Amino acid sequence: MRRIPFLILALCLCLSAAQAQRHSTALSEREEEAVRDAAADPAARVAVYQSIIESRIKRIQVILADKRAQGRREDIRESMDEIAGLVDEFQDNLEEYSNAHRDLRKPLPKLIDATMRWESVLKQPPDDDSYNIIRKLAIEAVVDVKSQATEMLPAQVAYFKEHPPSKTANPGGVGLIPRE
Repeated sequence: MRRIPFLILALCLCLSAAQAQRHSTALSEREEEAVRDAAADPAARVAVYQSIIESRIKRIQVILADKRAQGRREDIRESMDEIAGLVDEFQDNLEEYSNAHRDLRKPLPKLIDATMRWESVLKQPPDDDSYNIIRKLAIEAVVDVKSQATEMLPAQVAYFKEHPPSKTANPGGVGLIPRE
């Protein structure tokens, strides 16, 4: 009987951790579905993540434009927190795609340009103790992705020059190539 309260507490902790992990990057159901749908095509997945992060960046710009908005600091902090989580998750995907030699030559230049814009927007809000730490984490994550993408691009160009992709392979390079 003494174990029952501990088991209930452990179960509650596990459930809350699972719920927190599921929404760690605050993706909407539509965004989660878009990420899942693009799983087979790395270039499409890069575009999906880029679009999701861009929506959070635009939210910050809208908040900054409205000087009288209530809860402004909290909204900026929340958006920066979401960006930090999304960019970290995105970086994991890029690393996996790089190690698996997935062809990202087309989306990488756009990604590099986008990261420069993201970094600039994250630096725009005035200093505030309520979000300065999370801003620093978000900027570091964006700088890391920019660096990773900048290093990946020439490596990908060189790799695919030596190993041209098959014309019959699917865009993500995942799955079997039909034999003739």
